[in-house]
Amino acid sequence: MKSARKAFGAFNQGGIAPAIACFNQATVPLGVDLDALIAAMQQYVDRFVAPVWGAPAKLIKTSGLRKGAWAMVFLDDADQEGALAYHDLTPDGLPISKVFVKTTLADKQLVSVSASHELVEMLVDPAINMMTTGPDPKTVYAYESADPVEESTFPVDGIQMSDFVYPAYFEIFHKPKSVQFDHMNLISKPFQILKGGYQIIMKNGKQREVFGSKAKEKRFRKEDRRGHRSELRRSGKLLRAEMKLIRKHFG
Repeated sequence: MKSARKAFGAFNQGGIAPAIACFNQATVPLGVDLDALIAAMQQYVDRFVAPVWGAPAKLIKTSGLRKGAWAMVFLDDADQEGALAYHDLTPDGLPISKVFVKTTLADKQLVSVSASHELVEMLVDPAINMMTTGPDPKTVYAYESADPVEESTFPVDGIQMSDFVYPAYFEIFHKPKSVQFDHMNLISKPFQILKGGYQIIMKNGKQREVFGSKAKEKRFRKEDRRGHRSELRRSGKLLRAEMKLIRKHFG
C-alpha cells in the first residue's frame, strides 16, 4: 500500500482577500440556517477580525470545493464516509477547515461557534505552522487565535461567534491591562488562558496542551480531536484533498 504523498500549502496567490467556499455535506441539521451563518461569519470577518488581524476574506456558498478558493466544509464527524478524504488542503493546496457537526452537537456546542473558531484561526495561521516565543524562554506557543478563549462567545446578527485574541496577546512585552488582548476584553495580559480555553505549546520537541482549568482539560480529553488543527499541527504535514474519494462518497 502506497503512503500518502506529502504536499505543501500554496497560500501566496497574489489576492488581497481569499474566497472561502462554504458548503454542507452533513446529514444532520446544523442548528442554524447555512445562509444566515455564512452572512454572520462574513460580518464577523469584516467588522471584527479583518480590522485587527488584517486578514479579510469573502465567504461564498457553494456545493463543493471551488478552484482557487479556500474552503470550509460541514461534515457529520470524522467517521462519515469520505470525511477524512478532505484532508488538510484543497486540491489546489489551499487551506480548508472542517466543521464536524455531530461531534460539535454531541459536545453540547454550537456549530456557529465551531465554524467561526475555525474561520478566524484559518485566516490568522492558514498553514497551521506559526509559533512564537512567550513567557517561558524554553517554550514556543502556537499562534492559535481562538483556543485561549475557546468557550467565550458573542452574537453577530443574532448568531453566536467565537471570541478571538488580538495580536497583542502574543506580545509578551505588554503590561497587564495596557491594551486590548481579545475581542471581548476578557483577557488582561499576554498568554493568559481563560478557564474555558487552552494553548498548544512545544517544549523539548514535544507538543502538548496547557489548560485554563481542570474542568476544561477533562472536557478536552473526552473530545474526538481527529481532523482538528491541533492534530494537524502535531503531524507536521498537510495533505491535499483526494477528489476521487470525495466524489465517490459525496457525488
